This record gives sequence, structure tokens and C-alpha cells, in this order.
Amino acid sequence: MKLPKDYRPAPDLLKDKIILVTGAGDGIGKVAALTYAAHGATVVLLGRTQSKLEQVYDDIEAQGGPQPAIYPFDLETATPNDYKDMHQVLEETFGVLHGVLHNAGQLGERTPISDYSPEAWMRVMQVNLNAPFLLTQALLPLLHKAERASIVFTSSGVANRGRAFWGAYAASKAGQDNLMQTLADELEDASAIRANSINPGGTRTAMRATAYPAEDPTTRPAPAEHMPLYLYLMGDDSVGVNGEQFDA
Repeated sequence: MKLPKDYRPAPDLLKDKIILVTGAGDGIGKVAALTYAAHGATVVLLGRTQSKLEQVYDDIEAQGGPQPAIYPFDLETATPNDYKDMHQVLEETFGVLHGVLHNAGQLGERTPISDYSPEAWMRVMQVNLNAPFLLTQALLPLLHKAERASIVFTSSGVANRGRAFWGAYAASKAGQDNLMQTLADELEDASAIRANSINPGGTRTAMRATAYPAEDPTTRPAPAEHMPLYLYLMGDDSVGVNGEQFDA
């Protein structure tokens, strides 16, 4: 699916909403966090690098957004109990959650399956697939407390059809899309929570530069160009849209 034509998000689209963004310290996650805050959201900045999260925190305050929260968290090493602790902290702090953007991801090795390191494969699966499952499961009770809530997953073109040398990344993104669809089907007509995914395509990020080192980054759109879609799916304008895969 595509963003509705001529969509224009209201300046206060996310006012009074609490939204958690994973991978909020860099790339699309950073821009999404800044954009959500600019439209009124209190953003929970989740990532593994404290200094990057602090910079995003400062940027949000400098632009006059609601005071964000920082939650340092390593998706690669976190245990199920760590996710339970997160739920408890967020419940005590906010009492409710209106949205989650699953943005954090790991590229992994660019090598044939025959040569793929099992350890690298497991790391990618942990960050890209297991972590969204564990995080969603832990935070669903807080999302259920919202009048309306949205979960947005990050997909990829290789989720629909695997491509040589994309190994664990392609497999994990395919699994994440299936996770989104399963979750959306379970939530349909049973709650006010909706789940959808965004395939940002080739975007000017550090991950893209790693995957395609010879590519001129200026030929690719910057993360900010995708933000209308990220706002649409996180805000109430997309109420009723559930289980869909969007291309940015």
C-alpha cells in the first residue's frame, strides 16, 4: 500500500500520545523520534548508545517538543526479564502507551548462506525478529490501555523475495512481516490496537551505506522524506488500517 495522496498531518497529530521508538539514536529512528515529538508526542527513546540518545533528547528539547524519556537497551543481549522490567518502568512512569515503532535493525553479513557465520545469523535474528516479538508482547498491556494504539514494524524489499547474499537480514524481515500480519489478525475486532509495516526502501542511512559502499548517497531519499507515512500510521488518521504493508 501507499500513503494516501496529498496527505498532510496536522501539527498536533500526536498530542498527548506516548510513543516508543527503537533504534532512536540514529538514522530513520532518530528522524522519526524528532518528527513525532514535533507533532506533540512524548517519545521514549530506546537504543543501546546512551550518547546518541542524549543528543536526540537535547534536539527534541531544543525544538520545543514534550520532554522525552531515554531508555538505554541492547536488543541483542536483552533477556525476557529485561522486557518485563521495561514494561514495569513504563507503566510506573506513563501508565499507558499509544504507539511503538520497531525501527532498530542489524544488517548482518553480506555473504552466501554456505559461508554465513551461525553467530552472526543468531545476532541478526535476535535484533530483527526476536526483539520485536518480545518487545511487543511485553508492551501490549500498556497499548491496550490506550483508546487507540498503533504498532509499526520496519520491513524491507528483501522480505517479499530473498536476494543473494542478504541471508539473515532477508529472512528476519520476512519473519517480521509475518509477525506483523499474525498480530494484526489477532487484534482485528478484538482491540483498538492496529499493526502495520513500512518498507522504507533505499534510504540515506548508515546501514544503506554499509550495504552499498560504492553508491552515491545523494541519489537516495533522506529519512525525513518518509516521515508523512510514519506520521500517518502512528497517528489516528490511520485508524481502521490494520495488517497492511506500506512502501515509502
